[in-house]
Amino acid sequence: MAQPGQTLPGWPSPNFGPRRHGALPDLVVIHYTAMPGCAEAEARLCDPEAEVSAHYLISASGAVTALVPEELRAWHAGAGQWGQCRDVNSRSIGVELDNPGHAPFPEAQMAALETLLADLLHRWQIPPERVIGHSDMAPARKADPGPRFDWQRLARRGLSVWPGTGCEPGDFVKDAKAFGFPDVAPDLLLAAFRLRFRPWARGPLDATDAALIADLAARFPVDRPQI
Repeated sequence: MAQPGQTLPGWPSPNFGPRRHGALPDLVVIHYTAMPGCAEAEARLCDPEAEVSAHYLISASGAVTALVPEELRAWHAGAGQWGQCRDVNSRSIGVELDNPGHAPFPEAQMAALETLLADLLHRWQIPPERVIGHSDMAPARKADPGPRFDWQRLARRGLSVWPGTGCEPGDFVKDAKAFGFPDVAPDLLLAAFRLRFRPWARGPLDATDAALIADLAARFPVDRPQI
């Protein structure tokens, strides 16, 4: 296991394959481990019978362990979609955070994540709007990294995005899909959007939800042509 502030290579996970159709990483997917501790999470991510993995695992103390080489396809995303991308594993780098799913993310862990993300986005030329959560691309199945994850902090550092308040409410479902959320039932879309951007909001869809997703769709349309 790496020490805080250190990244250990070595690629200990056997759970990977080639990226399909010559794909290169243009997404980063953030997860939580939902396991008792980092050692247990690493053991599972390296267990060939589990058939799951990620490129990186970050402990609560900020230690970063590299599990799969970035040029290869780790098995972290499963079924899901972001924009027109349906094979998210082939197009993404997966980052697991040691967290049971209901606890705050420690400062050392967030700082290590920020350092890693800044490096990944620079080297692979990934725009910040393509740093997403597992729950964003698979809202019917997943809730990670969960309501305690500080997306706004990442956005302030240019490592993700956050909605502004300058747009008028529009068609929530249409705008959610334009931003990248998959084609799922409207209630699942609302739940996924709120989990990331309004985690403590309750009740039916409201004008604030519609205005915020309209802003994201206008500024960060997921399948816009790359210049």
